Amino acid sequence: MKLPELPFTVTHWNEVLPSRHPGEQGEALWRSFNVGDLRVRVVEYSPGYLADHWCDRGHVLYVLEGELHTELKDGRRFVLTAGMSYQVSDFGDAAHRSSTPTGVRLFVVD
Repeated sequence: MKLPELPFTVTHWNEVLPSRHPGEQGEALWRSFNVGDLRVRVVEYSPGYLADHWCDRGHVLYVLEGELHTELKDGRRFVLTAGMSYQVSDFGDAAHRSSTPTGVRLFVVD
């Protein structure tokens, strides 16, 4: 990941209007900062959320609160809790999708 040229920027995440993204079950709220190819987000998944797609995009994801279940297309599964992260590339066979039984709040850079 190469960060684009941008001035020093402070983001007050509580002041960023969320966009709603329905899942197969539940919904995600994204508060996003975008510049060039860089996207930085605070994402909240509702309890019972299940993504409606397999994601092939690379991310650095950090769990702020709650419990995130991540399933890879090859069948591997991971449970992440507050203070844990995952890093996945745009390349390879790491297609993944998210779910949460309890709800979760994430910080994501991609």
